[in-house]
Amino acid sequence: MRVAILDDYQGVARDLADWSQLPPGSDLTVFEQPLGNTDEVAAALEPFDVLVIMRERTPFPAALIDRLPNLRLLVTTGARNNAIDLKACAARGIPVSGTRMVGAPTAELTWGLILALAKRIPTEERALREGRWQTGLTGDLGGKRLGLVGLGKLGSKVAKVGQAFGMEVVAWSPNLTDERAAEAGVTRVGKHDLFASSDVVSVHLVLSERTRGVVGAAEIGAMKPTALFVNTSRAGLVDEAALVHALRHGHIGGAGIDVFPIEPLPADSLWLNLPNTVLTPHLGYVTRENYAVFYRDALEDILAWTAGSPVRLLSPA
Repeated sequence: MRVAILDDYQGVARDLADWSQLPPGSDLTVFEQPLGNTDEVAAALEPFDVLVIMRERTPFPAALIDRLPNLRLLVTTGARNNAIDLKACAARGIPVSGTRMVGAPTAELTWGLILALAKRIPTEERALREGRWQTGLTGDLGGKRLGLVGLGKLGSKVAKVGQAFGMEVVAWSPNLTDERAAEAGVTRVGKHDLFASSDVVSVHLVLSERTRGVVGAAEIGAMKPTALFVNTSRAGLVDEAALVHALRHGHIGGAGIDVFPIEPLPADSLWLNLPNTVLTPHLGYVTRENYAVFYRDALEDILAWTAGSPVRLLSPA
């Protein structure tokens, strides 16, 4: 059995699970860099029976799945993966298994970005190293309004920290009710009100056809010129052109971004030259604790499948 692990950028996959438990004679290959375009991915992965993929880093549309004749099991880290065509896998009889995750590290990163922006941490750190001292004023969070687009597991955790800072927390999502908001100690407001009145806006929705582009030009255009925008969810939730325009022309105060339409970010990406931004390379889930669960569960998925009882199966909607 030939097994491949994809997109192990940090080179930790072999150390975080005991792959010696694979059936005798198994061969394990680890790809630590992106494989390229669809043709290059298909050529590299054609020999493998089992693939372990990291979240949505390498898409698996039907066109790719059809070019992998030896594929018999696909394992994705996490409990969902919108980059896999599950219907195409089902049509080929290829089971797709997921894994568990630890806690909510993305909520922690969200606050890292908010604090980095509000307290000008990257800017002042660079200035200090260049011999300059206190180049600008930072901002307080206490007494300000935090607007959450989405109040699920992650949004609720972000809300608690905002409340600890003494912020007024409001939220909106397509299905949010007054009762659910009250349970989190949050006030439900209309979508326009959230963007127009919040000092910090943070996005915490699952990307779907219903939510794609949910933050558009109208929402960004309604924001205060001092407001901060943070996205640690998915790039597809936001109108990138509208956000870039607002940042470039100073229509909002700044943005903290962890997710991008193309990842890894190309060297010529316009994001790299935008003012008032703090950018991170999709770090929300990238913690040692999370990866240990990912790879141990992935191994467990493979062993369960070889024993004829696959676990944590993902099914087409």
